[in-house]
Amino acid sequence: MATLTDIGLAAAINILSAIAFLIAFAVLRLQPINDRVYFPKWYLKGVRGSPTRSGTFVHKFVNLNLRSYLRFLEWMPAALRMPEPELIDHAGLDSAVYLRIYLIGLKLFVPMAILSFAILVPVNWTNSGTLENSKVEYSDIDKLSISNIPSGSQRFWAHLVVAYIFTFWTCYVLLKEYEIVASMRLHFLASEKRRPDQFTVLVRNVPPDPDESVSELVEHFFLVNHRDHYLTHQVVCNANKLAKLVKTKKQMQNWHDYYQLKYDRDPSKRPTRKTGFLGLCGDEVDAIEFYTSKIDELSEKEATEREMIKNNSKSIMPTAFVSFRTRWGAAVCAQTQQTQNPTLWLTEWAPEPRDVYWQNLAIPFVSLTVRRLIVAVAVFFLTFFFMIPIAFVQSLANIEGIEKVVPFLKPIIEEKTIKAFIQGFLPGIALKIFLILLPTILMLMSKFEGFTSLSVLQRRSASKYYLFILVNVFLGSIITGTAFQQLNSFIHQSATEIPKTIGVSIPQKATFFITYVMVDGWAGIAGEILRLKPLIIYHLKNFFLVKTEKDREEAMDPGSIDFASSEPQIQLYFLLGLVYAVVTPFLLPFIIIFFALAYAVFRHQIINVYNQEYESGAAFWPDVHGRIITALIISQLLLLGLLSTKHAANSTPLLLVLPVLTIWFHRFCKNRYEPAFVKYPLQMGQPGGPVDEEAAGAVGGAVILATTSGSGAAGLRGWKPARG
Repeated sequence: MATLTDIGLAAAINILSAIAFLIAFAVLRLQPINDRVYFPKWYLKGVRGSPTRSGTFVHKFVNLNLRSYLRFLEWMPAALRMPEPELIDHAGLDSAVYLRIYLIGLKLFVPMAILSFAILVPVNWTNSGTLENSKVEYSDIDKLSISNIPSGSQRFWAHLVVAYIFTFWTCYVLLKEYEIVASMRLHFLASEKRRPDQFTVLVRNVPPDPDESVSELVEHFFLVNHRDHYLTHQVVCNANKLAKLVKTKKQMQNWHDYYQLKYDRDPSKRPTRKTGFLGLCGDEVDAIEFYTSKIDELSEKEATEREMIKNNSKSIMPTAFVSFRTRWGAAVCAQTQQTQNPTLWLTEWAPEPRDVYWQNLAIPFVSLTVRRLIVAVAVFFLTFFFMIPIAFVQSLANIEGIEKVVPFLKPIIEEKTIKAFIQGFLPGIALKIFLILLPTILMLMSKFEGFTSLSVLQRRSASKYYLFILVNVFLGSIITGTAFQQLNSFIHQSATEIPKTIGVSIPQKATFFITYVMVDGWAGIAGEILRLKPLIIYHLKNFFLVKTEKDREEAMDPGSIDFASSEPQIQLYFLLGLVYAVVTPFLLPFIIIFFALAYAVFRHQIINVYNQEYESGAAFWPDVHGRIITALIISQLLLLGLLSTKHAANSTPLLLVLPVLTIWFHRFCKNRYEPAFVKYPLQMGQPGGPVDEEAAGAVGGAVILATTSGSGAAGLRGWKPARG
């Protein structure tokens, strides 16, 4: 069991690592050669250009202004200075609301830590003799926890009262945040400039008709059922071959631009290339004329392929984007059932063009049901089978377990420094490595389920990842044994015994979670701002592949907030904080440092680096709220189980009230605020005004652009003229 010395060593290692990352970032971001790595968002917006410095050749690559290095931490106040309304205009509502998750962590745990250290730590610490007289192995940290209170003690009333205070404080903060975010979303949707997708509905499972094409059927259906509001439509087509042609043409155009620039710099010599494999063999020809002919040839093939798609009925998918004259008309269509058969003419709000996941648009309704059943079974088995390596990771925190497996290493392991390193640092980093590949697997599962937008895919994948973290990282780290041993134990136990089993183990695992928070939450977040991987890849591309300014722009990898993996990891910290706030308050300062550092780092990244793939209008917030509520209920049940083992008969029954109150609070918030995130108010649809022909045409243009730029999913038929 890790001691305060072990925790101190781990803290020193992670603090030094975080400081090293932050200093390296502060130095690297000042170098002109790295400007596109650390400020790509401003380049994409056209606000920033490549830094030009007069002087020697070295000045173009290295910043020799020594005064700028003295202000190496100025990025932090600069990141915090931008007001939230300006941040929304700059980066979108999704990014601004995502940052509020970190603020919630600070709002919750700073007051909790103050109250816990003022009340619970003295209550726990001043009780003497409990751990010393027991046969259980303990550390100095356990003296600060509820483990130091003897069974049946009246001191448990302090923990009960504080648990009530924490529950009411958490519910109050969540209520205020839900109200604020719901208001921000409605204001964002109402004040946003009119976009075609605000007037457009995605229609799926269009039934086949032997007498009409899909396009004619869609037009006829909406002229009959929505005659006053229907404007036009576009059906979705399978355009995989067309997407490949467009991609190839883009590559040829890039080479053409490169040789044209080369010729413009030196008009005395026409550039040449060989016609064979990779330009290494064959006849030598004029490079500009060669790529011009290739582009013309591909343009002809592209036009031919477009006509084939339009005229081939097999290329037409039973899916269409239908545009309406007003937001009100689109809202009515998106939020109502169109026919008596609920599996046909399925309608939903169309995602914005950047948000569409084209590959899933044409999956039949029955297939969706089967796919989701398969994924549910797969997630179950993945969750429980993954507990086997988790159990192995936990054995690293047990010196005795390692010595049993490899007894010849006992003399080395017993060395004081090595023993402290193994118990204080290694378990957290090993668990982090195990979790690296998991988000990719879960995202593939979500795509297989058939969701049609990237934002929904991210949210569904995040739900699976959170379940996995809850079962494996949290419960799996608390309870030892393999998956089947735990499963068998839970099956044969009564429901009332499960919280007791877990509750007994919670205080013993506090030191492990402290090391995990330091590895993942301190050094990990500091490593995020360094962007070491994008830095290396950019310079490799810049050296070997970049030929034009367009190439250099594409070599930038601004990245984006990966909600599917980052949000569940944040929720783990909420879970740990809420569970240990009453049990072992010593954990709270480590979590507070994480939320504070992460808020500053991600605010900087959102302002200067990340370029969001889509904008969902903070549609993910109900999931965030629900998972914090889940963590709160889990903390209450585990505290109930722990107190029941301590024979706190007088205080334990009063804890049963807290889960009931929390569930009632969640139902209230769900009914009061969640509709703003899943439906579009008709009241807001009226002021939007009618959409004009030009705006409607922009939907098709945006969709075709998204399709032919490499998604390989669909092209759309031409627009029909407006009726009426």
